[in-house]
Amino acid sequence: MASILYIGMDVHTTNFSVCAYRIGNEEVFGETNFTASSENIAAYLDTLRYNEEDPEKIKFICGYEAGCLGYSLYRELKAKGIDCRILAPSTMATSPLDSRKKNDRMDAQRIAKCLAFGTYRPVYVPDEQDDAVKEYIRMRDDANAELKRVKQQITTFCIRHSKLYDGVKHKWTKEHRTWLKKLKFENAVLREVLDEYLLRLQQIEEKIATYAKRIEEFANTERYAETVKKMGCLKGIATHTALSMAAEIGDFRRFPTAQHFSSYLGLTPGEHSSGNSQHTLGITKAGNSHLRSLLVEAAQCYNRGAVGQKSAALKARQAGNSEAIIQYADRANERLRRKYVRMTMRSSSNVAKTAIARELACFIWGIMTDHIS
Repeated sequence: MASILYIGMDVHTTNFSVCAYRIGNEEVFGETNFTASSENIAAYLDTLRYNEEDPEKIKFICGYEAGCLGYSLYRELKAKGIDCRILAPSTMATSPLDSRKKNDRMDAQRIAKCLAFGTYRPVYVPDEQDDAVKEYIRMRDDANAELKRVKQQITTFCIRHSKLYDGVKHKWTKEHRTWLKKLKFENAVLREVLDEYLLRLQQIEEKIATYAKRIEEFANTERYAETVKKMGCLKGIATHTALSMAAEIGDFRRFPTAQHFSSYLGLTPGEHSSGNSQHTLGITKAGNSHLRSLLVEAAQCYNRGAVGQKSAALKARQAGNSEAIIQYADRANERLRRKYVRMTMRSSSNVAKTAIARELACFIWGIMTDHIS
């Protein structure tokens, strides 16, 4: 029977702190620190194996917390035939002492013990194609965040110099942009500053348009087309959100229920109860924050339109799907619209959007796992 050594690794970009743990003698040993490299880990394991009485019967299970290294170390170790796990930090067993005293050595010990006793949940590791698409989409989101910052900079620049837009329409329409281009300043340098801001705005918008076309190309590939088409039947779930879900979730069936899926996204309420005292907290915000933000953003669509009304864009996205999926999505869209109206009558819009996002996640799980009856 093979003897298992659990290798806890506290990893950083420059160095790794590692240790070994064996169930039975409850002993942490082999503690060391070395330069960040998968080759060094392999050499460390070889040293541990050499020091065992029966090297051929030793099995290693390595693990590290999800963090700055992403999946790179995991893939490098897997390529070397080393069993590796990435631990979700929010699921790891902790004690009150962990918050009082913390260092790399103790973190490595805690990871090793979590591996040994199974007091953690592993992070889902996407394949390289899904990971690449995820990174591309997030690059586009970063550009969109930069666009918002530049718009805010232009607005505050104008306010500082008493240039207030009094147009009847919203900002960043064609009329607003024309107004910005025609603004006159007593100092020519100020006009130059605004022109530079507007040039930067145009460049970012052109980049985002290019990224959007590329994302459409990804969504239309055989790998993602069916998934994106199904999710697009739901209001608020266009190509960008649907492709993000497909790339970052992978197999939706790894979640046994819709509740598990919404919990993974951190959209379920927390609880702090003791005895007969029960206190419900805000959402846990555990898990994938990027997808959670996308769903909350999608939930805002349910404050518009009459119940049962379909926009032309939604009808176009639903075209080509099975009648059963369309009917399921229509029931979901109607239910969420009615719920949004009811909730905003007694709660804030933020509470309503979060609740809608949670149910929307459940409906997505239903479509992707064929639970549509």
